Amino acid sequence: MSTASTEGDRRLHRRLLPVAGGCLAAAAGALIAVGCFLGLYVRPTSDDWCAAWKSRDLGVLGITHDFYTTQNGRITNAFLSGIVYGDGFAGVKVLPTVIVVAFTAGLVLLGIQLFRQLGRTPRVLLLVAGALAVQALVYFGGTRTYQVLLWAPATISHTLPSVIGVWALLLAVWTVRQPRAGIRACGFAAAFLIGFAIGTLSESFALVSGLLAGVLALLTLPPFKLARTWHPFTWCLLWCAGLVCGLTVLYTSPGARWRRAQQPARESMLSAGELRGTYEDWLRMWDSVTGQGAYLGAAAVGILLGLAAGIGAAAPGKREAGRAAPRGMLVALLLLPVPVVVLGSFAVVLGLRSGYGPTGWTYARTWTNYLVPMELALCAYGVLLGVWARRFLARRGTAAAAVPAGVVAATALALASLAVLVPNVKQLTTATVTRAVAWDAQNSRIRTEAAAGATDLGYRPMHIGNLAEPFYTSDYRRDWVAACISDWYGIERIHRL
Repeated sequence: MSTASTEGDRRLHRRLLPVAGGCLAAAAGALIAVGCFLGLYVRPTSDDWCAAWKSRDLGVLGITHDFYTTQNGRITNAFLSGIVYGDGFAGVKVLPTVIVVAFTAGLVLLGIQLFRQLGRTPRVLLLVAGALAVQALVYFGGTRTYQVLLWAPATISHTLPSVIGVWALLLAVWTVRQPRAGIRACGFAAAFLIGFAIGTLSESFALVSGLLAGVLALLTLPPFKLARTWHPFTWCLLWCAGLVCGLTVLYTSPGARWRRAQQPARESMLSAGELRGTYEDWLRMWDSVTGQGAYLGAAAVGILLGLAAGIGAAAPGKREAGRAAPRGMLVALLLLPVPVVVLGSFAVVLGLRSGYGPTGWTYARTWTNYLVPMELALCAYGVLLGVWARRFLARRGTAAAAVPAGVVAATALALASLAVLVPNVKQLTTATVTRAVAWDAQNSRIRTEAAAGATDLGYRPMHIGNLAEPFYTSDYRRDWVAACISDWYGIERIHRL
């Protein structure tokens, strides 16, 4: 690289990149901050009521036992619910912030690993901006914004698993690089235990992560030369083993058997008719997802990171020397996210149809289990495209002018994708705050009347996020929401106001 080109890179790093990163971080951070702040205005609805009274009356272990024996077998899910609802509804108010902080830290550390693998010094400001932007797209880009970030039962089941998955991936990278066998053994044991926990936390994420780990296990077999040792294969194998054990415990639990018994008789989910119906549901789901153009902002974020990764000095001593992997295997690794997202999303729809019938695909909160890998894949492809473009332009001698233009364009596209989310965030804010004010007034009245000895109290449903409220059915005996509200307040029943 010429002296003039190097000096131009330095000027770009000193002036343009901090501005681009700062603007993106400010825009995405503002949206995320609103989401975290709205956590303070979260009030119970639907499953919140049941989790709250069971956590209060039964304790963490009690609700875990209840889920295993009478609900659905998701013991890790129940354990986490017991922790979140252990102090009433205080936990649900801070859970969005906990998820955001943990997810941001994990994505930044994952980005640092990617940059070092590319042989470049990571730029932390841009990584933070990218992590916040990708999260904003995941939380606010879909059709169920309230459920994805603010409603604890959904975030525990479908958002938190992705956070755990990112940290598990970091653990895998750390484990396979450990020179000491004892420390590696601890990492391998953790892979199995975390996999087991995921298997009893979220079936949807277990399917997606199991598919990814299974294919990676095959690609990292030493004969294929993508890995020099058996350590990556071992880690992936133990992760899959943990998932299988967890799913087995879940599927064979008394609670899961009871839940399946409540479903009407239907064809096997592997029958031709059910597979055809699943395929049609899968197409409907992807029609909805592809209609959300904001998701493409993750690719723009990746291009910005890739252009920045090609600027400046390489990170010394970070790239490992070894046998060159065959070109075909590198291509297979590059294309890996595509079948994982496609097949993983189909598996999610198949499970939804099996559990909830023909309308199961509309449970959009479950889509997070494959949307997060999709967004991360788009970002990673953007990074690779940005790195390639930077090198291509450098060889042609046009980098000094073209790279700054590319940085500006990528930043503008990323900001535009975030701007599309503003109406969703505004609507979410209005609905959440308005409901919280009305709910607090009703809660105060109910507690006053219950303290006076009333056992049949009036309740006005306050719908939010397409979630169930009491009196969703005319048969009060089947109204589980009303029953859980009565248990929470310690009364016999409620009636509609």
